[in-house]
Amino acid sequence: MHPSSTAHPLALLCRVGFEPDLIDELRAWFAARSLVVEIHSAQEAVVRVAAVAVAPRLAELVFARDLLVVEQELSDLDVKDRVTPIGRALGLVGAFAQLVMLTPDSESTKPLAPLLTALEARLRKQATATGDDSAASVWMLSGTHALVGRPPADGGARYPGGVPRLKFPRGAPSRSTLKLDEAFQVLLTEAERSALLRPGLTAVDLGAAPGGWTYQLVMRQMRVTAIDNGRVDATLMASGLVTHLREDGFRYRPARPVDWLVCDMVEKPGRVAELVARWFASGWCHAAVFNLKLPMKKRFEAWLQALQVLRPLAAKQHIRARQLYHDREEITVAVVPTELRRALAPVGAGSARDGKRSRVEPAPTGKTRRPDSPSGKTGGKRSRAEPAPTGKARRPGSPSGKTGGKRSRAEPAPTGKARRPGSPPSKTGSRRSRTR
Repeated sequence: MHPSSTAHPLALLCRVGFEPDLIDELRAWFAARSLVVEIHSAQEAVVRVAAVAVAPRLAELVFARDLLVVEQELSDLDVKDRVTPIGRALGLVGAFAQLVMLTPDSESTKPLAPLLTALEARLRKQATATGDDSAASVWMLSGTHALVGRPPADGGARYPGGVPRLKFPRGAPSRSTLKLDEAFQVLLTEAERSALLRPGLTAVDLGAAPGGWTYQLVMRQMRVTAIDNGRVDATLMASGLVTHLREDGFRYRPARPVDWLVCDMVEKPGRVAELVARWFASGWCHAAVFNLKLPMKKRFEAWLQALQVLRPLAAKQHIRARQLYHDREEITVAVVPTELRRALAPVGAGSARDGKRSRVEPAPTGKTRRPDSPSGKTGGKRSRAEPAPTGKARRPGSPSGKTGGKRSRAEPAPTGKARRPGSPPSKTGSRRSRTR
């Protein structure tokens, strides 16, 4: 909450159709502070709040994409000269180093794009080198209606209007990959991204098929166990970083803790929240990002019910939620540890039996090295594994042999009867034989 010596109106942006949900959320925020404030929406994707001396942080709201503290409202601009009155209003705002100009994300305001570009080119000249990152904002609600002001004290949205310009990766199997990419950018801090999105970590993707979210993890060189009865993209499987298990996401239990749980299953929000809470309570994961599919009505109420289930996690984790630009009838939630020092030592120990975590490297052309294939129990040389053949996926962490002899280089099975990998050598202390 940001107290101010002067009351200012607020303007907030949201997804078209979610104006009532944002209004409900804002009313609840002010009511919790014993304040009754006029809140309304007269335009798609825009919610207005009457002059108040306190304002919520954007991070405290789920359905808001961006927030503006309005200092000047110009509701009847002359189409022959809009630059002069807007420039004068910016002068009253004070010095600023950056100028943000945008329109609400709706069909009715899309035709304003050329006008916005022309106005920005001329008004940007008013920005001055203030030595900081102070910003002023102009929101064009129509061709003749503008709001001029500043972002809240702790900064506005990371992307103007809450609309990131993310490029769809050519190799991703579905557009849902952009949801997880945006979640990492918006819901995690820079320090959290550095600590929690490092190569070599482990993850479980519940409801993975065809692999849009798995793709984001693999591109960050993480080892992923993809849980889904559907087919996972063949290119992801060929990376050597993905193990696909055809299991029910609600029944699956990891063999050992992992660093990340991600989940984009189509299920009631309360049931998904209970699933995630159980993973944390059981110590199965260290951090999580998941989507909650909301009902058509009472969406804010559905979020509050899910939050009640997740609230016990707040003792050790940050819980953040936002309806992201790439979300539809859903919101995205991130649960990350409050102490990043613990995050520096990954929860998932890979599959290395000697306690060492292997460093994952980009897969070279041709044979793919499995980043944490099991080694012998007593310091044996780590073997080099071939790409998993088509067929049943190997569950990560399957036990290796107990003998401490030197581990041989794995080779493809020759034609004919395969030798049983765990069969004992003919003589005591003899060198361990090659496996197929």
